[in-house]
Amino acid sequence: MSLRVFCVFLFSAWLPVCAAALPLPENGPALRIQGSNTIGAELGPALVEGLLQKQGLLKIHRETPDAANEQRIVGQTAEGQRVVIEVAAHGSSTGFVALKNASADLAAASREIKDSELQALQALGDLKSPGAEQVIAIDGLAIIVHPDNPLQQLDTEQLARIFAGEVKTWEALGGRGGPIHLYARDDQSGTYDTFKELVLSHRGKSLNSAAKRFESSEQLSDAVSSDPQAIGFIGLPYVRQAKAVAISDGASLPMLPLGSLIATEDYPLSRRLFFYLPPQSQNPWAKALVMFAQSRQGQQIVAANGFVSQTVHAMSVASNALMPEGYQALSRHAQRLTVNFRFEEGSASLDNKARQDMARVLDYIKRHDKSERAVTLVGFGDAKDDPARADLLSKLRAMAVRRELVRNGVVLREVRGFGALMPVAANDADQGRIRNRRVEVWVY
Repeated sequence: MSLRVFCVFLFSAWLPVCAAALPLPENGPALRIQGSNTIGAELGPALVEGLLQKQGLLKIHRETPDAANEQRIVGQTAEGQRVVIEVAAHGSSTGFVALKNASADLAAASREIKDSELQALQALGDLKSPGAEQVIAIDGLAIIVHPDNPLQQLDTEQLARIFAGEVKTWEALGGRGGPIHLYARDDQSGTYDTFKELVLSHRGKSLNSAAKRFESSEQLSDAVSSDPQAIGFIGLPYVRQAKAVAISDGASLPMLPLGSLIATEDYPLSRRLFFYLPPQSQNPWAKALVMFAQSRQGQQIVAANGFVSQTVHAMSVASNALMPEGYQALSRHAQRLTVNFRFEEGSASLDNKARQDMARVLDYIKRHDKSERAVTLVGFGDAKDDPARADLLSKLRAMAVRRELVRNGVVLREVRGFGALMPVAANDADQGRIRNRRVEVWVY
């Protein structure tokens, strides 16, 4: 499917979702969702409730079976027929296993599908295709400590050494409190997989066996906030009573897990939350839920549940002396949109989220009358041996975004490239390099 056709499809999804009645199941649940606890604890059920309301169902409520971290969301037709959607939230890995053994129709994941899972599920179609891999929200892993802990910031290298058990006391970090107590999600968790990938693995480290493990995000957070010596990692909505610290990666500035920095995925521990819909799926409820999650109503539910929605806004950026002069000028005269375009690994092609975001940016530009020389694109890249090559590649990425905007009737004001300046991640691993290869959108 071409980008143009895909954007048209997604743009229609970004409009209010139609309320065409879905077929009622003859027996059993209308939809079975398995996977991420981060999604399945609250966000997934809330999106399901929104879809049931959109379908005009009555008496919508949640039922809790005997199994922990499982729910049934139930609605009723005017004639009294029950419609049941099941949500099991035992970790992202379990969602892909359930797709394989046909015990789920839709997988919820708080990390990207792994190559091994993609291979195991190839009989269901390409789960990396644009229609299958659906980013429904952005989250940030918050590093949390007890609210009385004076620690303000850490870098990812320190984090890796702490959770590997190499840094054992708060005094070693310039603080106080004695031995550090580690709290972590369980092995099935996408939150753990994300932390392992972004912090531990590419530094050759693994989680210390002394860490206390939790299947529940809420329980982990509450345990940290009651232990003055604790440190843990958690999805953004689950900070609760704990304190989040600022994080830096490589040469990036320390950043708190703020909504604007997570929306652009500049925050070092940002992550995407996914629904994976098998391309060969014949379940209309699964398709409807994916479309509803991408709609304005769905993204409002995302925000209401403490995650960062993908709705595009303009934000002011404070100028500072660490910015190149051209970027400072932009920040004084324009506003930045809350989205970054990123690219497939080793490619100049927009990744699946960027393809979704293209529809949202076009919608914003047209609604705010920015189609005529009111938009500037700014490209960035990862560091190269030749700075001139980094500059060129950063501008070429911006030009790739420009082509899609121009194709949809937007006349740009300017396209700029800043090379490897202003990194948001370390360049010593593929994941960091991918994050640094980005295109910002600024409006006047």
